Amino acid sequence: MIKGHGDDIYQYGDIRCNFSSNISPLIDTSQLCQHLASRIEIINHYPEPDAASLEMLIAEEHQISPKEVLVTSGATDAIYLIAQTLRNERTFAVKRPTFSEYADACRMFGYEEAPKGGAVRWLCNPNNPTGEVRTIDTIKILSRRHHWLVIDQSYEDYTWKSLLSAQDAIDMQNVIVIHSMTKRFAIPGLRLGYIIAPSVVIERLRSNHRPWAVNALAIEAGQWLLTHKNPHERYMMEELLNETSNLARRLSRIFGIHVYPTDTNFMLCSISQSSAAELKEYLLANHGFLIRDASNFEGLKDCHFRIATQHPDFNDELVEAIYTFVYKVKRNG
Repeated sequence: MIKGHGDDIYQYGDIRCNFSSNISPLIDTSQLCQHLASRIEIINHYPEPDAASLEMLIAEEHQISPKEVLVTSGATDAIYLIAQTLRNERTFAVKRPTFSEYADACRMFGYEEAPKGGAVRWLCNPNNPTGEVRTIDTIKILSRRHHWLVIDQSYEDYTWKSLLSAQDAIDMQNVIVIHSMTKRFAIPGLRLGYIIAPSVVIERLRSNHRPWAVNALAIEAGQWLLTHKNPHERYMMEELLNETSNLARRLSRIFGIHVYPTDTNFMLCSISQSSAAELKEYLLANHGFLIRDASNFEGLKDCHFRIATQHPDFNDELVEAIYTFVYKVKRNG
């Protein structure tokens, strides 16, 4: 297991704003918390062995068969399950920088990396940490080049770009798609995701999935969320992405800060005057802001960091803080 690849807020004390987390700050989970509190007694009993009731709701939302859905304990659980199930393919490919767990999971189950011709191709779409979205045409090309194409669509609810639908993925036969309720509903502590694939593939995956993999509170949360959808979800995302464009534009005006293009609510940046680690420590110590030091993504350097859009007031403060670091702290230091 790779440590330090994600949100590391647990290592710190009082954080005013967590820019390292790419989960929307606009999602209100208070009603969900109230519901779970009213159902807390379910922790006294075992959950469903296979989360079948939640799979039925997910299938209904996507208009597919429940046999084409497998609920997991977050997207990361799905990644390792897929790598385990396809291990006889023996080779994998992934384009970096991207989420480190794809390569980590494959190496755990004995794969060798074959960048141009791996039997199992992993694709994060939108990609973490760059925010880039690959087109459906590109996905179709990749599916023809590899035995299996695994697409992690964890950030699908944070972009307006067109992505592969559930039915499209199933029709392609060799495509497996990972989804994250963690990201969609801002519940990272509960760990909840699911896989969509042809039924024969789901059956293979299920044979390796441990019983009671998803806890009772997570199942209850998933059921409640899918039956109490927020009617303002689309408008909230429009607000978030508009603020992302504004934040990216303002950061790019700071000398020495480069902001890479993004199709989602988070952005990869680099700083020329120091390291990302130094900037991170300054923001923590002086402003209580946490950013993501992206230097441990394979293919990136110690100058790279990732930030995710937060509430406008905090975004304004972040821009001013980075400006101060670049123009006053570094120049005068």
